[in-house]
Amino acid sequence: MRLYVGNLSKDVTKEDLKEAFQAFGRVDEVVIVKDRSNNVSKGFGFVDMPEKTEAEAAIAGLHRKDMKGRSMDVNEARPRPDHPPRGGFGGGGRGGHRGGGRRY
Repeated sequence: MRLYVGNLSKDVTKEDLKEAFQAFGRVDEVVIVKDRSNNVSKGFGFVDMPEKTEAEAAIAGLHRKDMKGRSMDVNEARPRPDHPPRGGFGGGGRGGHRGGGRRY
């Protein structure tokens, strides 16, 4: 079961989260989401626990608990919404090399 962990202090590490969640069962993966430009935590992440009962116990035990000065939000993660694929280039229909600009 994938868990969402929010309201994290920027000082919380993957190891901190893993240690906290391992008290409730096996942890497969821990991800802290970071800003691409400066590699600083965005204040949330995800924890994967394979056993649903252990994950539910972790939610009950850790939701609103303090970690490094912040009260964590721990919930079951919502599935990612399906987005249509994005094209890399092209976008709108004006400009570029297709008929835009002046003709002489």
